Amino acid sequence: MLKRSLLFFVILFNCLLVMVHAESTYTIVVQVEQNADLGRVSEALNGNVIDAMPGNTYLMTVSRWPAVLPAGVVSIEADGRTQLPAIYGAILKSSAADSAWYRNQPSLKLVNLDQALKVATGRGVVIADIDSAVDVHHPALRGHLIAGADFVSKQAPGCAAATNQSSASFLDQSSASFLDQSSASFLDQSSASFLDQSSASFLDQSSASFLDQGNAAHGHGTMVAGLLAAMAPDAMIMPIRAFDDNGCGDTFRIAKAIRYAVANGAQVINLSFGVSGNSAALRAAIDHAARSNVIFIASAGNMNTDAPQAPASFKNVIGTAAVDMNDRKAAFSNYGINAQVAAPGVNIISAYPGGYYAIVSGTSFASPMVAAEAALLRSLNTTAGESAITAGTVNIDVQNPDFAGRLGAGRIELLRAVSPQ
Repeated sequence: MLKRSLLFFVILFNCLLVMVHAESTYTIVVQVEQNADLGRVSEALNGNVIDAMPGNTYLMTVSRWPAVLPAGVVSIEADGRTQLPAIYGAILKSSAADSAWYRNQPSLKLVNLDQALKVATGRGVVIADIDSAVDVHHPALRGHLIAGADFVSKQAPGCAAATNQSSASFLDQSSASFLDQSSASFLDQSSASFLDQSSASFLDQSSASFLDQGNAAHGHGTMVAGLLAAMAPDAMIMPIRAFDDNGCGDTFRIAKAIRYAVANGAQVINLSFGVSGNSAALRAAIDHAARSNVIFIASAGNMNTDAPQAPASFKNVIGTAAVDMNDRKAAFSNYGINAQVAAPGVNIISAYPGGYYAIVSGTSFASPMVAAEAALLRSLNTTAGESAITAGTVNIDVQNPDFAGRLGAGRIELLRAVSPQ
């Protein structure tokens, strides 16, 4: 009994030591002046430099939170943790000969993609997809990808969800009629033959399975890239991994990924995630990109709120809300300061890892629609920006009386955007 008691106290003591050590170690992002002596800064903070990126920005660990800014330091902030939105939906198989068959889905018909592609296809434009890992072997992405980068390394635990979709009844089938063919005609084979299994066997619904809600990251980057490839088929997608396989990321790596994308020729950057706080490092990276003529698109968020969510609420970023096929705001979508435009974000089909496809919802999938639109516009005019995108919209205030004026300029209409004004 005595031995067991001693063992218990030894284990407890060791756990307390680990906790004290963890609580007394901080990971911080430090921006310094251009000619600052990094050695002196590190010494003043009693810190260790563990990473660096352009913009005189460093990732450090320190044993105590700095009480004052040492000489030569512009700003210090915690390296905030963030997490990709959880994915809810269904995985589907396809036996269609054309891997881009999903380009004919109802949501892309709504924004008039077919007609817009007769005017512009995104040729010559590079879109950076800063996200989780992308399945580079997926048939729908072949010929659409260029070399990217992987910024994921061992990260600290404690990644908290930035967008808790479960509280918003994200894909509550009983209330939203997720695959209710009779009410939404989403899979109405008789009228559109879109998913006519008897003739094309597009989707094997009998083998469909719901997405694993426990893994937020798996497939997120691939699905975003799949929409970009379908909607801007002649643009090139730069996959940049800034989130690990659990969906965890951090401010420093996201900012570093942005600077990498700019340095390697991206003209459009898609950010299908939200971060907490007001990161100076992230703002600096976005402002640097904007000065380099890069256009940013970000998801507005899935909490059904008008509270600011970065980076969608930042200057130089086009936040995107989600609407359904009737142009009504999606129940989960943020609005207000987070939204400059809206795009379809309910029951969206895209590529999924392993050669599969998935039907999903979220502002994460409305955002790449606008990013693809930006690529179409940039292939026509290399300086096209937010005004060109907002001009190419249809007003949806009538459909959204409770959110009039709070869904940005309206829902995107691609042909209107790429047509001469």
